[in-house]
Amino acid sequence: RCENLVEVYFQLQQQVMAASTELGPELLPRLLERFNEVLSSLVKSSFLVEKQPPQVLKTQTKFQASVRFLLGPRLLKAVPKPYMVRADMVTEKQARELELSNYSNTLSESTGEILHNTVALETNPTSGNCCANFKNVLLKKIKRCERKGSESVTEEKCAVLFSTNVTLTPSNVSIHLQVLSLPIVVIVHGNQDNNAKATVLWDNAFSDIDRVPFVVAERVPWDKMCDTLNLKFMAEVQTTKGLLKEHYFFLAQKIFNDHSASPEDFQSRHVSWAQFNKEILPGRGFTFWQWFDGVLDLTKRCLKSYWSDRLIMGFISKQYVCKLLSMQPDGTFLLRFSDSEIGGVTIAYVMRGKDGSSQVENIQPFSAKDLSIRSLGDRIRDLGQLRNLYPNIPKDQAFGSHYNKEQTGKD
Repeated sequence: RCENLVEVYFQLQQQVMAASTELGPELLPRLLERFNEVLSSLVKSSFLVEKQPPQVLKTQTKFQASVRFLLGPRLLKAVPKPYMVRADMVTEKQARELELSNYSNTLSESTGEILHNTVALETNPTSGNCCANFKNVLLKKIKRCERKGSESVTEEKCAVLFSTNVTLTPSNVSIHLQVLSLPIVVIVHGNQDNNAKATVLWDNAFSDIDRVPFVVAERVPWDKMCDTLNLKFMAEVQTTKGLLKEHYFFLAQKIFNDHSASPEDFQSRHVSWAQFNKEILPGRGFTFWQWFDGVLDLTKRCLKSYWSDRLIMGFISKQYVCKLLSMQPDGTFLLRFSDSEIGGVTIAYVMRGKDGSSQVENIQPFSAKDLSIRSLGDRIRDLGQLRNLYPNIPKDQAFGSHYNKEQTGKD
């Protein structure tokens, strides 16, 4: 489509030149200048990031990226040597200034030091694509900005600016091309990864397409948050079984710290960035996102098949578990994600005392490390007090396909 527009442009330009004597000495220069502006705008918009850098980027770690010049094969013919594309780190403030200038300004100073940041813009003879592939880039260090109020380093967004100067043929017009990557959060230690992912998720999910970099809403409707958590869960775990209405109800109670509202009440509420990943959950030492991300990681690593078979109720409160199990026969159990620990799954089961009263017990949560030593299915098989998965499925029927064949003999 871009190439078709360029062809139309050159045809119009030729027609204008053919009619130059009729247009006169005043109108012709104005038309040619306008033509150059149109060409420049079209060419600049065809310079794109094809492969984005990682949105959570650790210093001293290599990464890859690529940019593509859609009109390169048409406009960069017979170049004696390839043009070079440069990658620089820019702050949110610099990205905003570039956007407001419609990318007519050039970068004055990089906000970080990138090694191997200059790559040739070349046309692939097989595909015909004109690309610059950054295969061995390394962010050596980052220069932090002044932060506002309680803002942490993992809330600071920057971007990679890709830029080059090209001369187009046959018009011989020189154009400065530059394009920004998606926003990036730079970390220096692995323990910052969790909070950095929260910033990126919020920005990707709730920012407008035509925005000033990198402005995003501070509060969003709860139903939008539900969609985001569901998509994130299915993508990370790689499952087709998403979150259910009852899961959203539990998550709403958790993030709003409200156990008296109905599911309908939550539909009209808005959740803030602070509630998502700044405020510590009551009685805990972590935020909502830190807890949810721990569940994601555990499910992805150890529980994918159980979740996909709907054997894990997961997102349910301890109080509601008691309500469900208290009227069930001895040994009825279910699986829920731990409230008190990050990345834990626990088994709740009902047992009756000698007086006939029911008591719901919660087994100490299993972490990913525990489940890598012995799987969840085998642990359930080991526990004789567990009989039926709620509401009334015999445990061997529910989990039999997840049991591992036991070793015999000396082993």
